[in-house]
This record gives sequence, structure tokens and C-alpha cells, in this order.
Amino acid sequence: MKFSSISLSSSANISMLASLLISISSRGGIGMPLTSAFTLQASNIAKRSVSSTVTTTATTTATTTQWNLAAEGGGGGGGGGRTSNAVSDKDLLSKTTTNDGNGNGSDGKKKKKKQKQKKLETNPPKGTRDFYPEDMRQRTWLFDQWREVAKTYGFSEYDAPVLEAESLYTRKAGEEVTEQLYNFVDKGDRNVALRPEMTPSLARMVMAKKGGLGLPFKWFSIPQCWRYERMTRGRRREHYQWNMDIWGVEGVETEAELLAAMVDFFERVGLTSEDVGIKVNSRMVIGEVLSELGIPEDKFAATCVLVDKLEKVPIDAIQGDLEELGLDRSVVEKLLQVLTNKSIDAIAEVLGEESEAVLQLSQLLNLCKAYGIEEWIIFDASVVRGLAYYTGIVFEAFDRRGELRAIAGGGRYDKLLE
Repeated sequence: MKFSSISLSSSANISMLASLLISISSRGGIGMPLTSAFTLQASNIAKRSVSSTVTTTATTTATTTQWNLAAEGGGGGGGGGRTSNAVSDKDLLSKTTTNDGNGNGSDGKKKKKKQKQKKLETNPPKGTRDFYPEDMRQRTWLFDQWREVAKTYGFSEYDAPVLEAESLYTRKAGEEVTEQLYNFVDKGDRNVALRPEMTPSLARMVMAKKGGLGLPFKWFSIPQCWRYERMTRGRRREHYQWNMDIWGVEGVETEAELLAAMVDFFERVGLTSEDVGIKVNSRMVIGEVLSELGIPEDKFAATCVLVDKLEKVPIDAIQGDLEELGLDRSVVEKLLQVLTNKSIDAIAEVLGEESEAVLQLSQLLNLCKAYGIEEWIIFDASVVRGLAYYTGIVFEAFDRRGELRAIAGGGRYDKLLE
């Protein structure tokens, strides 16, 4: 079964309506899986704060688009939902004891030194937020936009438990996700975790049906997700995602459809291609380049993680880290020269016109042009995404002002169900 999925993640300050995060992933499925995922994050690019993730998945080819709503909470303009600073009621927040006026309790026994009572914490746990009615109105409005777009493209809604077996995420997600898990051992001595993303749950649901689901199908969801990560602007530990999944359709047509759906949402909330851009690439590019340079396959995953940091970390530092992996300086310089390229034609000169990666990317860009969204799309060979399960097309949406990290991201992952 082949599938493709796109995942959109969006995080924003709902109160100020100023931030947006989207993540799209496109994936391939069971048997002969094809997958691609994309994550987008934009902030202060519109006068509205939106956080969303869309995941699209296909089974004979699946496509998943995931939007992630992770509004900033408290401080600095607040977020979708605010930290409560309500005045505490002393009668409610401290325990009371009956005293006879002589230091004796209600049981007549002499009371020992009164213990200091711990006040009830009125703020929500760090990284989470409350939704007061005015915040809920904005969140509901946002979710309604997601649902309208999903239904316009023929998707049906689904859901899954927020609590899953820990092994569901440690199998394929990679170091970044596993280190950020909210995981613990429950009272039944089982290793469980709060879901950090929806795609593994979706894969589990499909596998549980053992081929019983009619294909193709298109599903979407708006799950609450958790990651214990360092909090920054637009990144909290609790967020919501918009996931769109197409199963049973093969080829980059699924990625193109989901990219079109993502652009549709942006336009509905007042964003334009001058506000947001979407970088596209294929993990096959770096795979073929590594092969051309004679880099062993066991270095592939670690190299991708480092390349994914090219826009976040000085290139000299990346070069040093790659050399620490055992790559020769000349190989590192050639690799970085190729991956910082912004032209498919230049990549074709290195890999050849018949390169599978080049052909795949060219087809995707032609489809985007047919959808009328080409002004949103940019080729960038340095986009590889950090998650370990990506194998094909990957993409990221970004704030064109350059004030934020990636708004959304995703890509194709062929072997998630193996």
C-alpha cells in the first residue's frame, strides 16, 4: 500500500491574531509506502493569530496535511488562551481547622506548630494555557476555517486517544521527538506517552484494520498534541494540529493537492504569497548527493539532522559537525555547495537529468503551477526536515519577513508502517 501525507503545523498568538504555524506532511503507505510531510510556521504576518497543522496521508498512496495550533500563552502579548492571574480566595486556597481558642483542635488535642499551607497555583502548567470565552471564540473560528477547507477538498474527520503506547513514537520518530516525549509508566506498569504528533496514531489505526479500509480515503483531524521542548516564541508544550490525510493515491499529485489546500487556508485568513513562502525539496536529493560523494549510508540520518540546521546555525559550525561524523573536508564543502543551491537546474547538473529526485521535484512544481500557487513555492535543496522517517519530498513554510523559524513543515515517509 502506498500513501502520501502532508503535515501542517501552525502556532500563533490568538489574542493578538499575529502568529501562524502550519505543518504539512505527505506520506506513502503499507507494502510500498510513499510519504511526504511538511511543516509551516509564520508569525506576525497577518493581523490574526493562527496555529495549525494539516496532515494528509494516502494508502495506495496517502497524503497527510497537518496544521498545528500552538498559541503562545502568557507574557509578551499572550497567546491563544491566557495565563490566569486571578486573585486567590483565602477560604478556598488554604485549609481551615476548627480551634477552641486555646490552641486545641476539634478533637481536644493540643495542636503542634501550625504547618505552613501551600497555596493553590492559579497559573496553568508551564507551556499550557487557559482559554477564556473570548479566546475560545477565536480558537473556534480558527478550527472552523480548518474544517471548511478540509470539507471543501472532500475530507472526513477522525480522532484518536491523546494517550498512546510510548513505543508508537520511539520506533520511527527519531531523536528530536523521542527526547521531547511526555512519557511515564502508568499504574499498570505500562510505558505510555502523550502524543507529540498525530501521524503515528493514524498509522496504527490503519494497521488495526488490516486492509479493511476502502481506498482511497481522505481524513482530517484537529488533535491536541504535547511536546516537552524548550519554549520560544510560537512554541509551547501543548498545541493543536490540523491534519489532512489522503490514503490510496500514488504520486506527487497528493502533495500538490495538499499544498493547494494549505494555500487555500492562508488566503481565507488574509495571508498572501508576500507574507508566506513554501520551500520544497526531496530527501532523495541529499541521498543521491551523499551517494555521489561516497558517503556511507550509516551517516545518512545524522547528516540530514545537521543539514536541517543550516539556516539556524552558522555554516562553519555545521561544517565542523559534519567533519566530526568522519566526512572529509573536501566532501563536506562539496555537500554544502550543492545543498545551499536554489536552482533545480543546478541540482540536475550534479545528479543528471534522469535523477529520480529531479524528475519528482519538476513534476511537483508543474502541478503547483497548474493549481495557480507557484508564487508561493520555492525550491531549496537545504530543506531536509529533522524527523527520521522522511524519505521523499519535504517542504517548509516560512515567514518571508524572516522574523520567525519555520511555520510549518512536512514530507514523504515511505517506511513508517514497516
